[in-house]
Amino acid sequence: MTQKELLYVEDAINHESSIISILTDSINNLENDDLKDFLEEKLNEHIAFKVELINTLEEKANE
Repeated sequence: MTQKELLYVEDAINHESSIISILTDSINNLENDDLKDFLEEKLNEHIAFKVELINTLEEKANE
């Protein structure tokens, strides 16, 4: 993986962290259970994607 690609993955991880933070704050400020459920589903998707990106980065670092 090139340095440019590694930087892209790092930026993507930081982006996912920001989205996770925004979704968490939004969930904590909502009262509507349907909206909370929807955002919690999206939150879980972004957490899973962040973990996938981190794993990819770790795999490439160990090569």
